[in-house]
Amino acid sequence: MDDLDREILDILRRDARTPYTEIASTLDVSEGTVRNRVDRLRDDGVIERFTVSTRTGNVKAMIEVSVAVDVDTHSVGDRMTDWDEVDFVWQVSGELDIVLVVDAADTTRVNELITKAREQDEVVETKTRLILDEKLG
Repeated sequence: MDDLDREILDILRRDARTPYTEIASTLDVSEGTVRNRVDRLRDDGVIERFTVSTRTGNVKAMIEVSVAVDVDTHSVGDRMTDWDEVDFVWQVSGELDIVLVVDAADTTRVNELITKAREQDEVVETKTRLILDEKLG
């Protein structure tokens, strides 16, 4: 991955629907170059998916999860990706192991997700942070 790839990714992170012609014009390259680069980044797994960021008025939160030492964190996280309202599952370093980023209709639903996480045999602790404001970086 080179600087041009990084610049293309930066534009797509801000708006995944940016037309290739607009990206090409901004970066002073051809549309075909942008198209080929994006195709290669997708084939290489650098671009995993194109997604939508929403402002639904829902409650967004991070549910931080600690699992037992002898547990396969990947399998726990993989299971949690299937839960409704979970946007991201991050494996992280530090005192906790997994962070769920959730977008729920209300705090009752956030609390139900916290309970669901705590009911997992491998989970030893959870901490929750409500997301008060969100800016695109």
